[in-house]
Amino acid sequence: MSETPSQDDELAGTEQPFVQHLMELRDRLLYCIYGVAVALIVLAIWPGPNGLIDFIAQPIRAHMPPDAKLIAVGVFTPFFVPLKVLMLVAVLAVLPWIIYQLWAFVAPGLYSHEKKFALPLILFGSLLAYVGIAFVQFFVLDKMFGFIQGFTPTSVAATPDIASYVESILSLYLAFGMAFQVPIVVMLLVRFGIVEIDKLKAFRGYFIVVAFVIAAVVTPPDVISQLALAIPMCVLYEVGILGAGWFLRVSKAPEDSEEA
Repeated sequence: MSETPSQDDELAGTEQPFVQHLMELRDRLLYCIYGVAVALIVLAIWPGPNGLIDFIAQPIRAHMPPDAKLIAVGVFTPFFVPLKVLMLVAVLAVLPWIIYQLWAFVAPGLYSHEKKFALPLILFGSLLAYVGIAFVQFFVLDKMFGFIQGFTPTSVAATPDIASYVESILSLYLAFGMAFQVPIVVMLLVRFGIVEIDKLKAFRGYFIVVAFVIAAVVTPPDVISQLALAIPMCVLYEVGILGAGWFLRVSKAPEDSEEA
């Protein structure tokens, strides 16, 4: 009767030559490119680059005069800005597919109990990124531009440049998408033994200060966007602490669970 292989031997014999790793990486990158290309084609057909520009411009257009429009200062701005937005939205649309390809590349080097929690964690991280971007589009931008436009003198016509506007909101999308990954970072820090839950709880007051400092650096100089980033980061930090204990239990190796 053959013995069941131990957890230490689970990955024995799964090593691959370096060239084969490079070929696997090439294939995964090609899959990512194919996914982005499909998303580009679909989005170019509907709603199209102009439709995407109209959608992301809604928050600022809501606080401009009815007949006012965003302007294009650069000669090639009307051509390159919609393409830039189209590319970004295509990447965001297939973000779970891209992260899955990354996971599939490293999955052969993971133990079975690690594979069980890796994929749900990736999907949860993608969902948090989408929530952060949606929070910017449907709440933060509206409140931020309403606050800014309230300080515009009546003798001044606020007609922002579309390129400047897109750069600003893309930086906010990135900032909030990354900030909403706080629970993932907290749970991974606990899972890999870098920090203990008790220390995270003791660090709670310092994290609040760190969150407001980060918000002051990465957001525009208005109190609305800064609070809109700092407060969710503090809440998500608490969510990460609550989820870290559960995640630590469910992601243990079978041998560790039996010993416990």
